[in-house]
Amino acid sequence: MNNLIKELIDAADKAIKEERFDDLMDFYTEDAVLVVKPGLEVHGKEAIKKAFIKIAEYFKNSVIPTQGKMLMIEAGDTVLVISQTLLEADNKSESEFSMDRRATYIYRNIDGKWLCAIDNSYGTSLLD
Repeated sequence: MNNLIKELIDAADKAIKEERFDDLMDFYTEDAVLVVKPGLEVHGKEAIKKAFIKIAEYFKNSVIPTQGKMLMIEAGDTVLVISQTLLEADNKSESEFSMDRRATYIYRNIDGKWLCAIDNSYGTSLLD
């Protein structure tokens, strides 16, 4: 299961890099939540898609997300993923947010398919 979730996250990262936002929505639950930045969350696939388009624009269409070390904790149909998320972008030095993050993701198994329900690349830094 850990390898499957990692492969899904890697495929989603590739879709972000290639700006295939319609394909990216296949990785999310219908009621998913994306933490766009501290204090701003969007809910549902359509809002998440729009947010990723704006994020791509913010990074001048050059963002490349990758994952470092990962830890997964499974409980039935739910998996908590704690991951080192690394972002590369042409204008990363201009970003007010860290490009090396400790992300938290929640995946749920829905009808035999693992989907991201909560995408929080800021992890516990939201508490700061």
